[in-house]
Amino acid sequence: MSARWKTRPAVVLAASMLLWAASGLADGEAPASSASFIPHAYSREQMESFLRTARVVQTRSLSMGVTNSQKALLDDGSLQHTAHVQTINVRQTSFQTVKGTEMNFRDCYMYNMAAYELDKLLDLNMVPVSVERKIRGTGAAVTWWVDDLLMTNLEKYKKHIQPPDIRKWNQQMLVSRVFDQLIYNTDRNLGNLLICKSWNIWLIDHTRAFRLYHDLENPSALVQCDRKLLAKLRELDRAKLTERLGPYLNKMEIEAILARRDKIVAFFDQKIAEKGEAAMLFAMERD
Repeated sequence: MSARWKTRPAVVLAASMLLWAASGLADGEAPASSASFIPHAYSREQMESFLRTARVVQTRSLSMGVTNSQKALLDDGSLQHTAHVQTINVRQTSFQTVKGTEMNFRDCYMYNMAAYELDKLLDLNMVPVSVERKIRGTGAAVTWWVDDLLMTNLEKYKKHIQPPDIRKWNQQMLVSRVFDQLIYNTDRNLGNLLICKSWNIWLIDHTRAFRLYHDLENPSALVQCDRKLLAKLRELDRAKLTERLGPYLNKMEIEAILARRDKIVAFFDQKIAEKGEAAMLFAMERD
């Protein structure tokens, strides 16, 4: 395996994610209509259909990072919109990361669709629409380019910008941490957490999630939980996950989700018994 797969420094990946904020694909290219796009004007089903069927007009490589991702302009005759295209599909027996050696390593574009489908099951609406299709003959995750992007969390951090509504921000961050524990995301960083103009958080780039571990990656990340999310977690079962995530995950990966779900629910049940619901649960605010 090429040496370039040996590390994925956070600063390099964060720099690559900053390219999400760039407008257009290349000099002289006609702008996409996303500049005037209203985020709630289209349903997720409509966005899925567009991403699956719209013609690929142009692509540009996002040269930073190691996932060989691209920014694509799509056109269905009535709408133009950009999308993020990832085709990476790497499997290694062992892999050296900044956190140590990871066994049975996988970096796979299909995890983007799995994260999106799980987001739908949990009714979070925090993962952008992502579908599988072939781009120039290669299987790919094609993800709706986040509209009305304000900044990445990396930019927010570097510029010391405070959210206008701290309560809303904190609730979204708490929910994102529960989600990342559920999917065992080994690659969440400041660059792949996006902030739109309404200060809604969007979670992108899940190619290094859905590990086989039954334990939680970082139990201390669990602090509080959205009441509706906890209820949705209780409803997850093997049949639902297999139906919705089966095209992208194998049986062991689905079993691992359920095992981690059990630990998350058990943790919050214990804390609720000790401290009460008011101390542990909230109703997430999201425009």
